[in-house]
Amino acid sequence: MKTGLRITKLMSVVTLSAVLLVTGWKGAEPVQAAANATPSYEVKLLLDTAQVLNADGSLKSGIVNEFQISEDAQRLSVEYFDTNSLQLNDEGWNVRFRKKEDKKNYELTYKKRYTVTNENIDAALTQANKEGFSASDDNYEAEVDWGYSKQTLSFSNDKKTNASKGLALPSPDQALKQLQDNLPGKLQNWKNSNWGKQTLANSRVRGPLQVSKYEGSFQGLDTDVEIWPIRSANGSGTENIIEISFKTSDYSVAASNRTKLMNLLQSKGWLVPADSLKTNLVLERY
Repeated sequence: MKTGLRITKLMSVVTLSAVLLVTGWKGAEPVQAAANATPSYEVKLLLDTAQVLNADGSLKSGIVNEFQISEDAQRLSVEYFDTNSLQLNDEGWNVRFRKKEDKKNYELTYKKRYTVTNENIDAALTQANKEGFSASDDNYEAEVDWGYSKQTLSFSNDKKTNASKGLALPSPDQALKQLQDNLPGKLQNWKNSNWGKQTLANSRVRGPLQVSKYEGSFQGLDTDVEIWPIRSANGSGTENIIEISFKTSDYSVAASNRTKLMNLLQSKGWLVPADSLKTNLVLERY
């Protein structure tokens, strides 16, 4: 009986060897790395306050007519949170709390930014992928902000909480608690376990600001003009940062219409030849 079993086992091994010789040994299927995210594009350019604003702060008729801007602006209350030493910003994170006047919710945004060097968006996407921001993560929206001379890749996680219509914001402590309660995992454990949670707990409010947003059109694209009254560097008043922007999911559409928009703004004397740093200004001046 034992001899028969040994013969049977030997035949099985021989049969298996023959099968492997014919089919080849594949082993376990290799784990496929997640693909890079596919970003949308937002072109953002700065406008010269003296050239596009009237003395009362309203938009001049020239820019209103050029971009078919509706006269009624949407108003928003906006504030950011970071530590005194800007630890979140230093790691490329911005945490924003926002309220639109006509909406019944607060908007909580957690954004991670990556610098795009020499317009190599793929390299920035690959770096982001290594840190967990890939095409498989549908909690974040990838976008390339394309300004006057630079591009920045960002990944935004947006949450909403209940509110009443109007511009009123909760107290800074209450807003911070909402931001902590909805903190996404990537930020919570960014540098180490609970780093984001602890850093946000040590943050303070930056703002608030009341922003005016006008809707218009350029080359068939929805186009916004935003007026940000930001505290002046010496703290004695405010200065208006005015930004015109449009969004598209198509790189070529973004590229061609960015050139057209820059040329138009230059010809009108409206363009400020610099990149927008409004978020940094808010973080530094409040």
